Amino acid sequence: MTHDLSKENKLLKSSIAKIAKEKIAPLAEETDREAKFPWHTVKLLKQYDMFAVDFPEKYDGADMGLFSVCLIVEELAKVCASSSVICCVHELGSTPILIAGNEDQKQKYIPELASGDKLIAFALTEPGAGSDVSGIETTAVKSDHGYLINGVKTFISHADVADYIVVAVKTDTEIQPHKGISMFIVEKDTPGLSIGKHEEKMGVRGSSTVEVIFKDVHVPTENRIGKEGEGFAIAMKTFDITRIPVAAQAVGIGQGAFDAALSFTKERKQFGRPIFANQGIQWMLADMAAGMEAARQLTYKAASIFDDLPKNMDRLPKQAIRLSAMAKLVAAETAMRVTTDAVQLFGGYGFTKDYPVERMMRDAKITQIYEGTSQIQKLVIAQTL
Repeated sequence: MTHDLSKENKLLKSSIAKIAKEKIAPLAEETDREAKFPWHTVKLLKQYDMFAVDFPEKYDGADMGLFSVCLIVEELAKVCASSSVICCVHELGSTPILIAGNEDQKQKYIPELASGDKLIAFALTEPGAGSDVSGIETTAVKSDHGYLINGVKTFISHADVADYIVVAVKTDTEIQPHKGISMFIVEKDTPGLSIGKHEEKMGVRGSSTVEVIFKDVHVPTENRIGKEGEGFAIAMKTFDITRIPVAAQAVGIGQGAFDAALSFTKERKQFGRPIFANQGIQWMLADMAAGMEAARQLTYKAASIFDDLPKNMDRLPKQAIRLSAMAKLVAAETAMRVTTDAVQLFGGYGFTKDYPVERMMRDAKITQIYEGTSQIQKLVIAQTL
């Protein structure tokens, strides 16, 4: 089954590609060099209603689906991976509310997220809990009219710029770890919430990654997403959905590097002819092109399947979970390989910051790590066979 773009898909893709090329690409190197959050991209996404794409019309969204989000992420990532993270994190933070939030929560939070007036982050990882989600130690203890949250989250994307943070905590430490996890929406100005260390990263440097500290943070009961103890299931279902835009991000990064390498090899002359004329170079580019197309089709298929599923499903089909993990695995591994080969094709120039491929190579690495490492994706795939 191929996944050709519809007329609407093509229009969206070409529109965001034009915006990315003309208004985001010129600032990509500066964003990376200065590790500066790309507020200019936020402004553009708001201006063109791109935040609304995957939100229901009922909450002022465009209801265009996950596939459309992937197209936007892919085009942004071709020129500036840091900018593409904005869409990925927004999807990640919003999804728990969309799949498990009550109507009051959706009415309160989703419209302003759909407009881009507010940003949201997702806080799960801790110093001792990464791939092992059940190992989190941040707690929420019942208090008057709500809960008191205490603990530390680490490696949290955009928590410093977000207005809301969806946080996973332990509400019951006496039962099996994954059964005692619950999820809450925490508003940024809540007393006791503070931002700690800002990570100095190898790639996606314009995307902020920070430590979040909770010290007696009071959260009302109405901000709990779902019932107590449902947090682990909500998180797993969220990742099944949101790892697909990360796959699209990897596809975009890889495609951007491939495009740059193809152009360079046709212009760069050695021994009196373009280096593209050498069979060895052609074979490298052929492998890169084939890998990128395979990753793209797998990502598109995964996104299409999720768009076809009923929105209120309690349990996702194994095939959908498997394809999601496959897309993330294949796209991330392919992006890393393609960007590394792109640097090689540029030779000495590829090792300098005069060309974007070294940045793309650094950016590609994170797609093998966040929202589930490649090794975790293999476990997910195996468990669905």
